Amino acid sequence: MLETLNESRKERDSKNLTLRGLRSDRGLRENALSADNQQGRLRKKKMHPWYVSGFVDGEGSFHIAIYQDPSVKTGWRIIPEFHVSQRETSKHVLEELIEFFECGYMKQNHRTNPRDVTWVYVVRNREDLLKRIIPFFEKYHLRTEKRQDAAMFSRIIRMMIEKKHCEPKGCERIKSLAYTMNGNGRYRKQRININQT
Repeated sequence: MLETLNESRKERDSKNLTLRGLRSDRGLRENALSADNQQGRLRKKKMHPWYVSGFVDGEGSFHIAIYQDPSVKTGWRIIPEFHVSQRETSKHVLEELIEFFECGYMKQNHRTNPRDVTWVYVVRNREDLLKRIIPFFEKYHLRTEKRQDAAMFSRIIRMMIEKKHCEPKGCERIKSLAYTMNGNGRYRKQRININQT
């Protein structure tokens, strides 16, 4: 009887070890699978809105490009642009911004300059600017002087949606407003006479 008890104990211990081993092995496999799934989720997870706002505060700009174009009724072409720049080593962040805003594109900043290793996320489409970019920054405010630039950018986009840029008076007003942005135009390549048509 003692032998039978010892045998049944050995069998039970053996089964427990095997079950524990299976549980342990399954747990490791489940943890490994779970880690793989977490990595997948992390890669696919959208950026946090406040992170985007802060990132743009440091690396972005709201810009109104203005240049003479005789083919346009007013003589001036006005192109609103939202930009975010990064060095080539961090351009994956710009790809994430494309996914986040679901619009825009990415390009090399200056293809002809081999020393410039920056890439730029660009949104030019007025509908995307009006329906995606502007509402985002109206909800997730910037904290630097770019907040005023974003507000002025929004005002100009709305004027352009109303076709004010197609009229001489509206075009002059937009040019004037655009020159109040980004440090009163201190980064513009060339100054223009606002009343020049």
